[in-house]
Amino acid sequence: MKAAWYERNGPAREVLTLGELDNPVPREGEVCVQVKASGVNPSDVKGRANRPPIASRITPHSDGAGVITSVGPGVPESRIGERVWLWNGQWKRAAGTAAEYIALPSEQAVELPDTTSFEEGACLGIPALTALRALTIDGAVLGQTVLVTGGAGAVGAYAIQFARLLGAARVITTISSDAKAQIAKDLGADDVINYRNEDVVARVQALTDGRGVNRIVEVDAAANAALYPAALARDGIGAIYGSGKPQVQFNFLPMIQSGAAVRFFIVYELSPAARAETVSALNGYLRAGTLKHNVAERFPIERIVEAHEAVESGRLTGNAVVTF
Repeated sequence: MKAAWYERNGPAREVLTLGELDNPVPREGEVCVQVKASGVNPSDVKGRANRPPIASRITPHSDGAGVITSVGPGVPESRIGERVWLWNGQWKRAAGTAAEYIALPSEQAVELPDTTSFEEGACLGIPALTALRALTIDGAVLGQTVLVTGGAGAVGAYAIQFARLLGAARVITTISSDAKAQIAKDLGADDVINYRNEDVVARVQALTDGRGVNRIVEVDAAANAALYPAALARDGIGAIYGSGKPQVQFNFLPMIQSGAAVRFFIVYELSPAARAETVSALNGYLRAGTLKHNVAERFPIERIVEAHEAVESGRLTGNAVVTF
């Protein structure tokens, strides 16, 4: 099969190799999926650049979508031919979705509705699940005001939509350009704040009549922690899934006085119960056709280096997908 891999950390152009590998054979409880599209996430390119490989050869990417071609012992043969989307393809495993075929546990191949394309399905495992979990962890957002940081990004774009679908009364988001502002509005944001030239806290205070927001969906805790005491409403919560730096510092006194809370989570490590609940809810939205999928650019597998570089550059507004 055609596949991409790396054997050491480094720049994409120096370490990514495209070639032929043996087709995987599903073991007990596994399925083999012919990958039609592979999602490229920031964690994938960071892993290639900085995370020491767990094996002598790593085929990257955790997200993908395709068709089940064979099953291992214990998996019903009725699953063969099923369209599926994948999660945690390369999490704690050497073989990811940047290959024509992948074998992985059956539960990590989720039915993909016919109304959702493979390219769109490759955006679900990390971005969509992260966004949905951020808005359902520790209570509902029904009737609340939500702030989505980075609303034109891969996770942010889904978070705006889920906030709307879950009944948020108001959705505010931060962006960095007029083009991204329009994308966020098209996805359902009520208000956009350009953090490059506006005072985010002042705008949040003005938009909420001084109350602050009930929930923040946070892409970069280190960069935005200073905003929390004034941006969060009493008893508000920050649902944090990312940080640009390993250390995050909050101003203790105003946070404790307002009863503010922060909840850290990573979508790779959801509990089985939380995973099942979130996957089920996400597929319900897919079947209903209520989501927009922001596929920014498609790259054939032969251009995987360009895909990694595009994600690293930050120039894409949405998801990068590698296709076969």
